[in-house]
Amino acid sequence: MKLWLRLIWAHLSWRLRSKLKVSDVGVRSFLVWPTDIDIFRHMNNGIYLTLLDLARFDLMKRSGGWQTLKKQKIHPVVVQETITFRKSLTPWQKFEIETKILGWDEMAFYIGQRFVVEKEIYAEAVVKLRFLMSPKGTPNSKDVNERLGGWPGEEPVLPEWVLDWNKEVALPKGKEAAPSNWTE
Repeated sequence: MKLWLRLIWAHLSWRLRSKLKVSDVGVRSFLVWPTDIDIFRHMNNGIYLTLLDLARFDLMKRSGGWQTLKKQKIHPVVVQETITFRKSLTPWQKFEIETKILGWDEMAFYIGQRFVVEKEIYAEAVVKLRFLMSPKGTPNSKDVNERLGGWPGEEPVLPEWVLDWNKEVALPKGKEAAPSNWTE
């Protein structure tokens, strides 16, 4: 239920915040709800990933990208993500999530996101997104950028660490994806 309340609020409230370009850093404020807490009395790690979704949605809505792609029946899906935690978020604590498109390769976009409390980073994530087209299709990054009206300004160059991360966390394809020696 807590996700649905936040999702409804995200749909209703994005117009109350300033407009953005897709190249801007989106900043979205949140509060740790008691329902976000796990048995260790801090925000559950799964809630972090859910809130990252809402922060990316906020950036896309405020930049007009969500509306443009929705009309064309294109939507994003997460294909990889990694999060690193530094400090715990506790009940009723206020924090912000900063969201920035780091760049893209031929098929995917890479998003950097951070949980920030009073200018201190509590957690940081990198997310790889691909776009799907209904009823079938996978537009490449160039096509998605064109459909969004082109990248405003100079295109970002993916940092080397993002390229390395992408290569290291990727799952093998085909038969190589069969179970390894986990059960031996």
